[in-house]
Amino acid sequence: MSATGTVAFYTLGCKLNFSETSTIARSFVAAGYTQTSFESPADVYVINTCSVTENADKKFKTIVKQALKQNPDGFLVAIGCYAQLKPEELAALDGVDLVLGANEKFNVVDFIESNSSDVAVHACTIDEVEQYVGSYAIGERTRAFLKVQDGCDYKCTYCTIPLARGFSRSDTLENILRQAREIIAQDIKEVVLTGVNIGDFGKGEFGAKKHEHTFHDLVYALDELEGLDRIRISSIEPNLLSQETIDFVAQSKRFVPHFHIPLQSGSNAILAAMRRRYQRELYAKRVTQIKNRMPHACIGVDVIVGFPGETDNHFMETYHFLNELDVSYLHVFSYSERDNTLAAKMTSTVSKTVRTKRSKMLRGLSLKKRRAFYEQQLGTTQKVLFESENKNGYIHGFTPNYVKVKTYWDPALCNTIHDVKLTQIADDGLVSFEFVKAIGEQVA
Repeated sequence: MSATGTVAFYTLGCKLNFSETSTIARSFVAAGYTQTSFESPADVYVINTCSVTENADKKFKTIVKQALKQNPDGFLVAIGCYAQLKPEELAALDGVDLVLGANEKFNVVDFIESNSSDVAVHACTIDEVEQYVGSYAIGERTRAFLKVQDGCDYKCTYCTIPLARGFSRSDTLENILRQAREIIAQDIKEVVLTGVNIGDFGKGEFGAKKHEHTFHDLVYALDELEGLDRIRISSIEPNLLSQETIDFVAQSKRFVPHFHIPLQSGSNAILAAMRRRYQRELYAKRVTQIKNRMPHACIGVDVIVGFPGETDNHFMETYHFLNELDVSYLHVFSYSERDNTLAAKMTSTVSKTVRTKRSKMLRGLSLKKRRAFYEQQLGTTQKVLFESENKNGYIHGFTPNYVKVKTYWDPALCNTIHDVKLTQIADDGLVSFEFVKAIGEQVA
């Protein structure tokens, strides 16, 4: 295939996938392709897959159909976690021409150019995946997702990520700083650090298992970069979030008071069955440590309902634990059986009806938590970074501690930071505000 056609991308899953898709897209452009929208006819469609849940698997098939509607003769490539875990299953789907695993996906241009007319599958075993490819994604000039780590050495019983991405490994500190400077040069105001287990940064940094640097070393070095307004930590395990890092963020020049910390269950019995590396007491301690240093900090929580063996009592432990915890919002997931995991072999499964009911209860609690957090922020003056998208006549923005605000669309606000006073919570749950300074007067 000639490298002069058009290419379109679709990303399923996490921020890490988005960072990698963006890097792969740049390799296509460098090879002579023109990038176009996924909703447009293209010569090549690349779908970066996810396999965290059953719904993510199913979504892939829907996306394939969407691509083929645009161009029935388009060359369709599947990459990502689902492609690594079940390459033959994806290759058997009508319309899929090429499937690439974790080690192969960053060379997708080369594989396309050398591909024959038959469906090709290139996916080594996960034990052979050793390379690390630095990546970052830039979306609409406001924020960038910067990959700092890949893979995971944890063996949570419900999770396929170690099977899809391999062992924990990191980029060099020098490379990450270089990529951050590339982002700064493009007038990006905010960087979000992403990876599979970013608190494990430093492991595998030079191809070795031992840590050459720590996550705190990374945080300290990034904070010294000039020209960047905000750095946001994405998901970080509670056992890897140290008091040292919390203290540093509290007085940082660039790191914002926003933490997303996976909990998964508020029951120690379920945490043990999941093989998580902490108990609920440590989680509560981390929340207290953050709030003691940063009372205004936003804390998000991942939680899974319906894990095998989760009784009503276990679930209510989780509900009451979260209800009493000073956190700001929840990301709620219903447990999804994943092939080749220990949890999938467990008995005492929870019915999907019960999973749905428990999920609904926690989503309701999340709405309460977010509103209570927003109410605490009313009357305060904050610096808001405005997005670059017109959403039904409105422009949205975020405070450092992740309060989402809105006002009427004004293109002059895009990718700018302004002092605002938070005034009230609108009917849609977002926050209205008043400008402290004139709109044309951008914050230095």
